[in-house]
Amino acid sequence: MSGFRFLNLVRPFLPILPEVSSPDRKVPFNQKILWTAVTLLIFLVCSQVPLYGIMSSDSSDPLYWLRVILASNRGTLMELGISPILTSGMIMQLLAGANLIEVDFSLKEDRALFSSAQKLFALIISLGQATVYVLTGLYGQPSDLGAGVCLLLIIQLVSAALIVILLDELLQKGYGLGSGISLFIATNICESIVWKAFSPTTLNTGRGPEFEGAIVALFHLLFTWNDKGRALREAFWRERLPNVMNLVATLAVFVVVIYLQGFRVEIPVKSNRFRGQRGSYPVKLFYTSNMPIMLQSTLTSNVFIVSQMLASRFPDNFLVRLLGYWEPMEDSPQLEAVSGLAYYMSPPHTLRAALLDPVHTLVYIVFTLSACALFSKTWIEISGSGPREVARQLKDQQLVMAGHREASMYRELKRVIPTAAALGGALLGLLSVVADLMGALGNGTGILMAVTIIYGYWEIGVKESGPAEMAAFGDLM
Repeated sequence: MSGFRFLNLVRPFLPILPEVSSPDRKVPFNQKILWTAVTLLIFLVCSQVPLYGIMSSDSSDPLYWLRVILASNRGTLMELGISPILTSGMIMQLLAGANLIEVDFSLKEDRALFSSAQKLFALIISLGQATVYVLTGLYGQPSDLGAGVCLLLIIQLVSAALIVILLDELLQKGYGLGSGISLFIATNICESIVWKAFSPTTLNTGRGPEFEGAIVALFHLLFTWNDKGRALREAFWRERLPNVMNLVATLAVFVVVIYLQGFRVEIPVKSNRFRGQRGSYPVKLFYTSNMPIMLQSTLTSNVFIVSQMLASRFPDNFLVRLLGYWEPMEDSPQLEAVSGLAYYMSPPHTLRAALLDPVHTLVYIVFTLSACALFSKTWIEISGSGPREVARQLKDQQLVMAGHREASMYRELKRVIPTAAALGGALLGLLSVVADLMGALGNGTGILMAVTIIYGYWEIGVKESGPAEMAAFGDLM
């Protein structure tokens, strides 16, 4: 193609876009750990600093279903979390994967323009989201806040989004480990799990004050109740607050996911360049990592948000009620779907609820497994990790599959990779469903994302700290 290119629209903004310069030498492993820790500390501080000018609100949180994957914290500088950069990255990848925009990733200039376009798009998205949040009354009615405070809130949210973008770029360019997106998601989820396990705060659910943390409540009940058996039953099975069985379910899901991470198909490869050198190309069971569950959760959450917005404006409309009818949760202003499409897309809150409404449970399981498998197969095509791209990658490195002609390499990869992607995606969906039904802390989606991200960091740590000569030959993953 010649003439106009979409990426050329970004060029005028390059001088004003803030950028983290690439390191001029290889960053030592211990310094990478230090930069990663500093990045994490900045994120945690921003997650606790409240936005200046907001009015206290106990209303339902319309973003409740999205916060687990957006690493966001309501009412703080991290209100938007990683939403702008995640949305920008996914849209740009979809456009590039579908060849709707022309980009050649083998050219350094195109890679730089693509990265700048993602950054600019993320800033535009953050400005749009911040404006919508403020003007729709998430922090108080705009008329009560005043124009000056509304503008100040928007500036705070956009500035915090820019900090997140630069922190992610800092890690991505080699100063730290992994990416900021993964680091912030895993931290947010793990923080939630640890808080629900060890929270010292007390809540009143109608039976007097109780400790919120499951472990703290266990020891408190054992020390204060004379009937130790009843105390244990209460600590393990209490309702409406985190209990020990929730914690056990969480640990069980952690163990199962880590165990399944080791499942892979090793495709033997040999070098045409160096005679006698052989290795393997691993195709993991979770070939697309946590992307299927992230996309499925994003789709579901956006349906919930649209449904809630329409239900609040047109509560008696038949089509709106068909999309979802919402009522406040017990002892909470937070809304939950009680009928409609949104209800069947949401998980049952307990195993008892799942058994009482088997149709809801069955529809939810089928939807989650199908969506995850479909998203996983689709993602390998648009992200450049499909069999055709892998075959081209191996060919460029003068590697061929042992026992196969070069022409048959694509057919063999096509037999293995899409199957692994679909099966791995469906399995992730199944684990998410099981975790939700067992009442695991942090919900099924959050736990799976945290485990896969932490395992990825462990693999990065092993590669970074180990000697270069120990790197697996031909491992392109």
